[in-house]
Amino acid sequence: GTPVAMVAEVSVDAGSGKVRVHKIAAAMDCGLVVNPDGAIAQVEGNVMWGVGSALIEELVVEDGQIVATNFDRYPLLTIQDAPEVAVVLVDSGDGKPRGVGEPPLGPVVPAIANALFALTGQRIRQLPMNEARVKAALA
Repeated sequence: GTPVAMVAEVSVDAGSGKVRVHKIAAAMDCGLVVNPDGAIAQVEGNVMWGVGSALIEELVVEDGQIVATNFDRYPLLTIQDAPEVAVVLVDSGDGKPRGVGEPPLGPVVPAIANALFALTGQRIRQLPMNEARVKAALA
């Protein structure tokens, strides 16, 4: 019951295949907002989680074992690669709170994938959309 919409602004280095997410604009209708700062923070956190999932996070299995046995071997989004996030809270006007939580996570990857398609004309259908996969799609 909490609709969320997002649009991503991205660029791609055609030589390396590296995708950069510059900005994500989000609109969320979670009904009556009791704590706007908290709701915005939830959206921002979900965006960062989604960008990491879209571009770099991946569990690799070799010989039946997960290679990343701890966070020092698991890629996570860094502040350097974090996009700007603009959030608009929409109030449907019915006076009922509907909650925030994870609804903002769902649209992040599709927003990035659609922005990449608009930019390159290529659909990338496997996550993460890392340099190797993007470079292969552009070839």
